[in-house]
Amino acid sequence: MSINFFQEHLSVKEEKHLEEIRHTEMENLRSSIFSKLASRTSNMKLFGTKDPNDIEILIKHIKDIIEEETQNGNIKNLSKKSLRALTQEIILDITSLGKLHEAIQDETVSEVMVNAPDEVWIERKGHLIRTGINFRDNEEVTQLAQKIAIDVGRRLDNTQPITDARLPDGSRVHMVLPPITPKGTTITIRKFKKEKLTISDLINFGTISPKAAVILEALVKARGNIVISGGTGSGKTTTLNVCSNFVPDIERVITIEDSLELQLSCAHVVKMEARDKNAEGTGEISIRDLIKASLRMRPDRVIVGEVRDGSAFDLMQACNTGHDGSMGTTHSNSPELCVARLDNLILQAGFNLPSRAIRQVIATAVDVIVQISRLPDGSRRITHISEVSHFDEASERVVTKNIFEWRMTGVNAEGKLLGDFVHTGYRPSENLINKFELYGYNFDELVSKSDEHYQQLFENGNLLKEVSELEKTI
Repeated sequence: MSINFFQEHLSVKEEKHLEEIRHTEMENLRSSIFSKLASRTSNMKLFGTKDPNDIEILIKHIKDIIEEETQNGNIKNLSKKSLRALTQEIILDITSLGKLHEAIQDETVSEVMVNAPDEVWIERKGHLIRTGINFRDNEEVTQLAQKIAIDVGRRLDNTQPITDARLPDGSRVHMVLPPITPKGTTITIRKFKKEKLTISDLINFGTISPKAAVILEALVKARGNIVISGGTGSGKTTTLNVCSNFVPDIERVITIEDSLELQLSCAHVVKMEARDKNAEGTGEISIRDLIKASLRMRPDRVIVGEVRDGSAFDLMQACNTGHDGSMGTTHSNSPELCVARLDNLILQAGFNLPSRAIRQVIATAVDVIVQISRLPDGSRRITHISEVSHFDEASERVVTKNIFEWRMTGVNAEGKLLGDFVHTGYRPSENLINKFELYGYNFDELVSKSDEHYQQLFENGNLLKEVSELEKTI
């Protein structure tokens, strides 16, 4: 073998060794910067900040720490370029979501999911896409999750390894630590939509037809009690936000959520947010606590972001005790299953009531179930607007009747599902008809007009001219 071969081989080995030294120096420096920044910026609220003064102070602190580490002989092999890149990376880590920053900033992305350090997915236009984002290891993912939890006042540790939180921009985040998730810490972020959607947007998206939208608006204005039902990511919260656009400004609305994400357009809104236990295991404020408290705050309507425990019974009670027009969402895949879920939630909460009595409460409390689904092509559709008609004594079950249905008719060349929103011909019960009439709406007249008629009204900004004299004079 030639001398040149040995020199070349030695050069490769030296370069590899030098690269390992640089990597060790970089990781040690990164650790030192984070450690020292914690005390130097403890009085600053940096997560989510866009204030240039805050960023300038942060950069100065990082530069000072790099200078200290250099003087201590801890930085010997790092270039100015790599130090600048590290500074930018740390600023992103501290003020935003670090490696997830770009995905969060992408307006076409609706959800970001970290399944493992090397497995990050996004949802774009209803479709899941695996990204090229990679974390160094699970410790980096865990540090990000814990930073989010601490900055928004939530706990995430071995005693409470699952938590929900709200980011400064309003996005909702759910985090789980191992060993519950064996592949590593998981982070799921549902992005906050900056623009408030309207019923016209839902019509343009094909989520609902113009005629069904008119009926939905009339139901809200006539103070029908509504439960919005659907699977995860189906658009329940979006639909609830849109429905809130129809609540008159003169009404006092109390909203209750685990993490604030509703964007109600009403003028008179009081927002309430549940709270986890503190480090001592005390201080928890549950959704049930908040519903009970809200009833002492003179609400016209109570809106619960998500019903998933015994709070279902409290919401039913609110609906049955003079707070007509109350609303909430829950997870289920059909109007019938929605009723069954409410029944099960109340039973599982330990209320000492027979199932028959619980179902009677549901039948008298809920007027309408709005079912929304995410379809296989990624689109979202309101598939049913169903009346909770009555409690059937013979079968001891709650009867639901579809007022509107979405019926699939085929699939186009691009794989999009085709279908029509159809008025089933069902005329609601006397109770619901009376609610319509009390607020000046003639149900039969509303459903007799065509989608084209209502589409034109939407386009002209003239929807629902048929307002009641009562509404005009309030």
